[in-house]
Amino acid sequence: MQNTATSYQLALQQLTDSALPTGAFAHSLGFEGYVERELISDERSFRVWLSAFISQQLSYSDGLAIRLFYQGTAVEELDTLLSASLLPRQIRQASIKMGTRLLEIGAEVFASAELARYRNLVTTGRAAGHQPLAFAVVARSLGVPLAEALAAYLFAAVTSLTQNAVRAIPLGQNAGQRLLRSASDDVATAVEKVMHLTLDDFGAVSPGLEISQMRHEFQRARMFMS
Repeated sequence: MQNTATSYQLALQQLTDSALPTGAFAHSLGFEGYVERELISDERSFRVWLSAFISQQLSYSDGLAIRLFYQGTAVEELDTLLSASLLPRQIRQASIKMGTRLLEIGAEVFASAELARYRNLVTTGRAAGHQPLAFAVVARSLGVPLAEALAAYLFAAVTSLTQNAVRAIPLGQNAGQRLLRSASDDVATAVEKVMHLTLDDFGAVSPGLEISQMRHEFQRARMFMS
């Protein structure tokens, strides 16, 4: 008989693989605006931005949504909260684009009744289909424990952003690997923090980050959609 832990760990690796075609390669989630203003220009400055992004938007929006879903909050309620709290239009659309794609992939590869229900809410216009919720629905249906799901989701986001930074700044591949190793400490800290946040903390993000993300929509030249 296949070991249950091994089964979900292998599925989780597939779910978080950078080759999963959700479109993450097309999104900087705001760092491109800092590159354009020359506030990010090398490994060190991107590391500062990435650390702040992990501790803020990834923790107080995506991470907290995943935890609340695992602990019983209705997916449609969290979907509405994410749509309301992700103020920059491009960031909100990025979450929906990647989430919708993940729901499509999940329907074929990680099918479950819970996933089918969320996808039906999206296709009938009763939910938007945000990425962290699509991930949470799949991960919980696979039996992935909450802490492992959070760590995997956050690190997958960090990996995608780092890969995009390697080609946008640009950075060398070794620099990208150094960034991922150092960011693992931030991810571990974020997982612990998310476990202690409350619903009142939802969407608490630095205004400076959100303003930069809003400005990106009107940037004259762009590599990324967000």
